[in-house]
Amino acid sequence: MGGMTCAMCAMAIKEKLKEETWIKTVLVNLIMNSVTVYYFDQSRKQEIIDIITRIGYKAVLDTVVRLAPLDDERNLKQRTIEIIVEGIICDSCPRQLIRSIKKFENILEVEQGTRENKTSFTVKYTPRHPNGTIRDIIAAITTFNPSIRAYIYQPPTLEERSQKIQAHERLRILIRVLLTLVIAIPTSIFGIVYMSLVSRSNQFRIYIMKSGRAGVSRAQWILFGMATPVYFFCAYFFHKRAFQEIKAMWLPTSVVPIFERLYRFGSMNMLMSLGTSIAYFSSLAQLISTTVYTEMTTDNNLFYFDSVVFLTLFLLIGRLIEMQSKVRTGNAVAMLRKLRPTEAHLLEPSSGKVCGEILGQIPRGKELADKIKKININLLENDDLVKVLHGESPPYDGYVTEGETNFDESSLTGESRIVKKCIGDEVYSGTINKASPITMRITGIAGASMLDQIVKAVLEGQNRKAPIERIADRLTGFFVPLIIFIALLTWIFWLGVANSNMIPINIAESGLGGRVVWSLQFAVAVVVVACPCGLALAAPTALCVGSGIAAMHGILAKAGGEAFEKASKIEHIIFDKTGTLTAGGEPKVTQYRIFHDVQSNESWILGVIKAVEKNSSHTVAKAILDFCADQELEEVNTIYLEEITGKGMKGTVRVREMKSQEIIIGNEKLILDHKVEVNVTTRSLIEQWKSDGNSTALMATKSIIEIKSNLEGSQRHPWKLSAIFGISDPVRPESIDVIKTLKNWGIGVWMLSGDNETTANTVGRQVGIPRDHIIADVLPEQKAERINYLQRSLKARRGTLEYNEKRALVAMVGDGINDSVALATADIGIAIGSGSDIAISSAEFILVTSNLESLITLLRLSRFILKRIKLNFAWALIYNLLALPVAAGVLYPTIRNGTHVRLDPVWASLAMAASSISVVCSSLLMRSRIPKLGFQLSNKRHELLS
Repeated sequence: MGGMTCAMCAMAIKEKLKEETWIKTVLVNLIMNSVTVYYFDQSRKQEIIDIITRIGYKAVLDTVVRLAPLDDERNLKQRTIEIIVEGIICDSCPRQLIRSIKKFENILEVEQGTRENKTSFTVKYTPRHPNGTIRDIIAAITTFNPSIRAYIYQPPTLEERSQKIQAHERLRILIRVLLTLVIAIPTSIFGIVYMSLVSRSNQFRIYIMKSGRAGVSRAQWILFGMATPVYFFCAYFFHKRAFQEIKAMWLPTSVVPIFERLYRFGSMNMLMSLGTSIAYFSSLAQLISTTVYTEMTTDNNLFYFDSVVFLTLFLLIGRLIEMQSKVRTGNAVAMLRKLRPTEAHLLEPSSGKVCGEILGQIPRGKELADKIKKININLLENDDLVKVLHGESPPYDGYVTEGETNFDESSLTGESRIVKKCIGDEVYSGTINKASPITMRITGIAGASMLDQIVKAVLEGQNRKAPIERIADRLTGFFVPLIIFIALLTWIFWLGVANSNMIPINIAESGLGGRVVWSLQFAVAVVVVACPCGLALAAPTALCVGSGIAAMHGILAKAGGEAFEKASKIEHIIFDKTGTLTAGGEPKVTQYRIFHDVQSNESWILGVIKAVEKNSSHTVAKAILDFCADQELEEVNTIYLEEITGKGMKGTVRVREMKSQEIIIGNEKLILDHKVEVNVTTRSLIEQWKSDGNSTALMATKSIIEIKSNLEGSQRHPWKLSAIFGISDPVRPESIDVIKTLKNWGIGVWMLSGDNETTANTVGRQVGIPRDHIIADVLPEQKAERINYLQRSLKARRGTLEYNEKRALVAMVGDGINDSVALATADIGIAIGSGSDIAISSAEFILVTSNLESLITLLRLSRFILKRIKLNFAWALIYNLLALPVAAGVLYPTIRNGTHVRLDPVWASLAMAASSISVVCSSLLMRSRIPKLGFQLSNKRHELLS
């Protein structure tokens, strides 16, 4: 968006777009100068641009995304790349180049176009190694003719577009500020110095103050000449946008009811245009009347040409400073994008070659046959091998294939600690290699990396408004008509006072025109001093800065302002057990028993367990697989497998000809469902393991003998318990302190677990959760029901203006995948996730780091942001409530030094600019280290908070 300089502009754009029935949702981001529109019928995208243009703003289409319900796996692997080709020397070259590109079997679609007056080709393909990568496609183009140069077109990011628009707007305003400033210098000399400060006996003052044949002093003609270019050029875009807003509102195609147009219209552009226009044209009318009626004698104080100049100057300076401040509030996303390097060291076999933008070469040891080439990261594909040297960042996400090193992940997680990385470990773009060089295989190219998901989450969050922000929107929607109404009443009141001779004698004797102009100065001051921008900027600037702070601490606010506001009012938090209160990452089998017989020995039983459990993604299954990997076991093939949600796995394995074994492995519910007999000794052993805080897994088998003569086809034997496992999942070391801090804050703490009651109670006792706040033996689909029950039964301890709820706000903390339904059901879903979790989680917040102390940071930051929003909102509201009466002349009866006290329109414009600037600066101070003003964390956060 271009020209969207204030919150009222954003409101005008949103209201205009929402008039269209085919537009579903409009999200305006004033900080990023962008508008996101959800609409039906892709063919109407140009209409959106036209609507915005008609009301005086510029718009450039960034991206159009089809909101499909679900992308299949094939589409996720496809890439669409635009290649710009320079040096084409013949008309047939493009067709021949397309044929060269289509020779690759993995090319799906090729379209010719133009980009920046150059030929371009949009290629849709499925990357394939070794001869189907983007490097091979570019090589096919460049080898067609030596004069041809091909490179990938990288469209500007939203932040780059925003920065370009903001830079253009700032330049336009700066030019007008400088011109107005140049004119303001002689204006101050003639309008202030010689009129008020220089001695009346000064000859030059006598000369310029002397009336000419038209009855107007030379000084006023000079000031008229200076004010005219300022009004018609420097303040032009105020007038233009105000006119286009009014014109668009009264178009025959407008669907806004006639009556509503009278009380909901306008923006800051209208107030600024109205203020300067009243001052200029009232002075011009006074000038014309004095010229026509030469017998009139007019006081120089009734001309406001100098006010037009100073009014415009202060309005422009205020707008310039406000824009510069907003640039600083919105640079969090740009800082995140800068974490990714622009080049990478591609590793390829010596028989191959790296084509495209080869930017340099780094030699390797002679004993290795591979080569390393430094290339632009746009030329990389999934499954490429790259070298990450000391001090460098991976170009995209992937895993280590060679070497061992340490990575600093503080840029993504907010935790200032070094993480060791070995072969098979994941590494992320934006993190820094702090030790030895490693080789990694790329798995997440542009758009699929963790860094991309963080940026996406921050941008989405900035578009989501907090409820308190909607209150400000409702107020600003009626602000302009209200101010104009107050200004009109003010003018009528002071005109009545002027006609009753209750004013200075020089004004009373100046005639009706003089009294009209004199009374208008109060109306101008009211129009100019009013500032809805402070109200409208109170929340978005604080939320934008707060989202950036959250991202720096490894917290992603996918739901934006509404989530922050809800998080500040949480009264109960429900924790999942496994992977949330416990470490979850690498649980270990600490106890086990194998019950084998003549037909099934221990190695066969473990082989069966491995064959079944390798198809499960549950953390308990992974622990059992790790245990099996260290044991001697037989290889077993499965015939049939089934996952029983929330309970375990069921399958069938072939033992020998005519004989199979049916297998179940899972929790006690699964064993109970299949009526497996467990003797007293084994039951006692299981209870002992559970009381020690271990999760348990049980495995049972049942023989199936195929009988060809039998009509049923098989004979089944009863289930027999074959193995039991005790899996230890240690409690996170910070869990105890986090739970204690939450309880000290008065927040109710609950545990919701699918594990057995004994184990859940043991873990709850370790971390400090009361037994009556522990809900165990819950299936994944039942977690949402339990949360719904708690939401209905828990009463709120405090009410709020934004949430008129009688029940308490309940948050759920769990992993981003297994608890997706529960996270979506809770008022606030908080996922402890990484990489893929960020993209698919149902949560409003995602804690990138696995450390639970981030939850404390989130709650503190949410409260801090809400307090700053309320502070900004209160300041902007109090400013308007105090400034409007002063501008309307409530202090005029007060006489100081022989002069009536009133707010001149020039100083009113300065006060208006100071209001919105102070709100933006207040939000920026959240990043500072100043106590009480900036958000700060102690090294021992829970100690500080307790």
